[in-house]
Amino acid sequence: MTATSHSPRSIAILGSTGSIGTQVLDVVHRHPDRFRVACLSAHSDAPGLLRQARQERPSAVCLSDPSADPTPLQEGLAGTAIKVLHGPGGLLELAIRQDVDTVVLAVVGAAGLPVALRAAEAGKILALANKESLVAGGALLMATARRSGAEVIPIDSEHSAILQCLRGERREEIRRILLTASGGPFRTTPLADLEGVTPEAALDHPTWSMGPRITIDSATMMNKSLEVIEACELFAVDPDDVTVVIHPQSIIHSMVEFHDGSTIAQLGAPDMRVPIQYALSYPNRLESPPGSYDPAGGPSLTFFEPDLERYPALSLGFAAARERGTLPAVLNAADEVAVAGFLDGHIGFQEIVKTVEKVMEAHRVVPEPDLGAILEADRWARDEAHRLCRR
Repeated sequence: MTATSHSPRSIAILGSTGSIGTQVLDVVHRHPDRFRVACLSAHSDAPGLLRQARQERPSAVCLSDPSADPTPLQEGLAGTAIKVLHGPGGLLELAIRQDVDTVVLAVVGAAGLPVALRAAEAGKILALANKESLVAGGALLMATARRSGAEVIPIDSEHSAILQCLRGERREEIRRILLTASGGPFRTTPLADLEGVTPEAALDHPTWSMGPRITIDSATMMNKSLEVIEACELFAVDPDDVTVVIHPQSIIHSMVEFHDGSTIAQLGAPDMRVPIQYALSYPNRLESPPGSYDPAGGPSLTFFEPDLERYPALSLGFAAARERGTLPAVLNAADEVAVAGFLDGHIGFQEIVKTVEKVMEAHRVVPEPDLGAILEADRWARDEAHRLCRR
């Protein structure tokens, strides 16, 4: 089902109670004539989902955690026409409903990949904030989208920037993609002091407001490793044609350099609602309240080459992007477990990347995996990372 230019786009927000999901709702509320909420889902936050359902009046909601009790949600929505679904199967049902034009995939973890594939098979517009879908299963997802005609629109600010830089350009004329990175909160911290970094310090990001995992990933720059893999899949480029550059002001969100030496950059305020809105309205642009960059009055823009001793995660990301197969899925899954281990106090900050590296070294790569092989690699990597964190 495709929205016309005269009717609002019908949005399914999967992961609606999280950081991205709540910002999607903010964008939708600013443009009620352009968007309407058709479906909502949360993993286990039944009270939050109930509040949203009462306000948005979607046609269906889903509590996707099979161990979460849906009874309060069912009782709270009794007497309404809102359908209440439960478990991973319910999430898949939301992704292909006839009353949905655009699926915003903001669920966390490997559970997002089957949903992304199902939405792509159904030819939906897929506004993607779930990294696993591209990191672990990018080849599968993009091939599925090409077959069905589905559009995959990134919500990540960096990949949204690249998409904008490539509007009207020929992909074969790309020389390289430049992914910008803030450098996180420890860009200038002496290396010797990183051993004692606390979760509270690592969660204090200098420019962005994000969820806990991506904030820690920004501190290690593992987020940029994942984004390298995503960029290769989304824009069909080789890892050797991707460069990471540290840009502390987070004003330039990424750049594309072309064969004639020209470079196009996308600049804007560090506000996730901007790439979210672009993904929802693509290929159109809508009015937006976040401030824009003032070249005369704004901060000066600086750039640095990343230090691989400070950010060893970058080397792992490029290695996974070159190897492909199941290795990106292993990198991502091991990192998710290691970050949780750090936040729970089981391992130190610098052990996050070391744990991921050990798991990657122990993995036997499957070169051209199907969905089952990807999910098995994800499960194996999580088990292996848990074992290392417990040690």
